[in-house]
Amino acid sequence: MSGIPGGFTETRLATKEEQQICNAVKKKAEELAGKNFDVFTATEFRNQIVAGINYFIKVHVGVEEYVHLLVFQSLPYEGKPPVLIRIQTSKNQDEELVPF
Repeated sequence: MSGIPGGFTETRLATKEEQQICNAVKKKAEELAGKNFDVFTATEFRNQIVAGINYFIKVHVGVEEYVHLLVFQSLPYEGKPPVLIRIQTSKNQDEELVPF
């Protein structure tokens, strides 16, 4: 984490935690993108500490196609699942993961 509330971390390789977040919002991502994804693998992420955590996640969705997700995870004591806020489609592996 950045250690500065409101600040963004540098882009890092996705871990099991980010993959679990992606798995939780996959159905909503498919709905917003208007298609089903056979592959849905988190590759990179950045996060931002707010009243919870905003995650910006790059996800491989097949062949050479990627999507970028903005997902909000509330504080653990609230016991709420991750919420997909926005999705950007038609991305590629080399596109920088920037807040949107």
